[in-house]
Amino acid sequence: MSKELDTLLVPLHVSYIQNLGKNKDDLMYHLTAHLRMNAIYWGLTALCTMNHRDALDRDEMVEYVMSCWDEEAGGFGAHPDHDAHILSTLSAIQILLTQDAIDRLDIDRVVKFILSLQQPSGVFAGDSFGEIDTRFSYIAVNALSLLGRLGDLDADKTVGYIVQCRNFDGGFGSRVGAESHAAQVFVCCAALTILDKLDEIDTPTLSWWLAERQLPNGGLNGRPEKLEDVCYSFWVLASLSMLKKVHYINSDKLTSFILSAQDPEGGGIADRPGDMVDVFHTHFGVAGLSILGYPGLVDLDPVYCMPAALIEKMGLRKGWQALERRAG
Repeated sequence: MSKELDTLLVPLHVSYIQNLGKNKDDLMYHLTAHLRMNAIYWGLTALCTMNHRDALDRDEMVEYVMSCWDEEAGGFGAHPDHDAHILSTLSAIQILLTQDAIDRLDIDRVVKFILSLQQPSGVFAGDSFGEIDTRFSYIAVNALSLLGRLGDLDADKTVGYIVQCRNFDGGFGSRVGAESHAAQVFVCCAALTILDKLDEIDTPTLSWWLAERQLPNGGLNGRPEKLEDVCYSFWVLASLSMLKKVHYINSDKLTSFILSAQDPEGGGIADRPGDMVDVFHTHFGVAGLSILGYPGLVDLDPVYCMPAALIEKMGLRKGWQALERRAG
């Protein structure tokens, strides 16, 4: 690894995020419209983690979020005039909370929208078109918890479906019978943590499965025989944090891998060294470094993937056992 990539290039990453979306004539801007709300959350959270929360215009951000409100559905789309989706709705909630603008939200309508997506099996759909995934179950649990409305959820049904997605290797899939995947492990672990049902996990087996995601170059993959990818730095580490096993990962090698995926000229972090950077991998790379205890970064909550101080201020950690949020 070259010397210039021995440290996190914070000023460059801040500038990279600030410049995202400024060129609306760029084809990529329009091709990624379906991710716009999520991208704002990724960029904002990365900035908060790098201690540059005010680097983006707060009012402009809040107004964009509110322009994506789907009045008919009672949720948020990813872009103005897009249909409401549970993922965009969670990102909207996270942005508004981070920017102290949650008073702009019609909480009752949002809760009604989220609860309407739970299926008879207990799993959640992403929107009215009916795609199901354990990701959406986590999103529902996360959003309802952030809104202080977790008591409105049929928790037993929600947990029951997640438990059915547990596999012989200790991991979880996107639905019943699907193979284990690190991102699905995260969403299932996090949902169970919020619902105080982490005892449903086979901790020893899952911890070793997660530890085996680290490859010789230090990077982590999402499942066996796949390439390493910076985003799993968060998915795997956050899961291990909930299980109090972050120390199962070689933190020095993973730190070096994440730093090697930076663009030393334009800023941003890619999925792996030499590839094109994007805000998704920038966010999750920085998030992974925060869990590893990288110097100068703000502590990120591994369950909600938001600044830990905000989550603690909201009282959402009350009654939980202390999480291993830092390596070592």
